[in-house]
Amino acid sequence: MQINDWAIGLVAFSFAAFYATFTEYVMHRAMHAGLVWHDLHARHHQDGTGKGWYEEFMNYFLPSIPFLWVGFLYSIPAGIGFATGGTLATVWAAYAHQVQHERPELVFWLPQPVHHLHHKHKMYKHNFGIAVDFWDRVFGTYKAVEWHPEKKPSEYPLISFFQIQWFRRKGEACRPRA
Repeated sequence: MQINDWAIGLVAFSFAAFYATFTEYVMHRAMHAGLVWHDLHARHHQDGTGKGWYEEFMNYFLPSIPFLWVGFLYSIPAGIGFATGGTLATVWAAYAHQVQHERPELVFWLPQPVHHLHHKHKMYKHNFGIAVDFWDRVFGTYKAVEWHPEKKPSEYPLISFFQIQWFRRKGEACRPRA
C-alpha cells in the first residue's frame, strides 16, 4: 500500500466514525418521536438499564451492515477504512451506552454523561447523544444539569473501566452497580 492509500483509508475511517455518531443521534431522536422502535425504547426507559455490551453492540452493528461496504465504491483502502471506522464506532457506542447505565462516573470523554442524565432526569427532548454530545449541541437539544460524581474518572483504577456487564445472562436485567 502506498501512502496515498493509507490517507484515503484514514479519511474514510474518520468519516464513518463521525457519521456513525450522527446516525446514533438521529435514531435516538426518531425513537423518542415514535418513528422507529418506540415501544422497545419506551421499555428501555422504564427499565433504565443497558442490555450488556454485546447485545448493545449487536443492536448497533447489525443495522449498519448494509452500509459498511459503501467505501468500496471508491476504492479498496476507502472500503477497508470505512468498514473499520463504522465497526469501531459501534463498538464504542455499545461501551458508552453500557457504561453510562452502570458506571456513569467513568465517562471521562464528556463533560457530563449525557445518556445517563437523559434517563435520570427523564429528558425526553434533550441529550440524545450516547457516545458524544456534539450533535445535541449542534441541534440545540443539549441540556446541562448538575453532575457531581464522588470522584473524577482519573481517580479510579484502570480495571474499573472494564467492570461493566459485557454479556447479559438469559432473562437477567443489567442493573447499575451500587
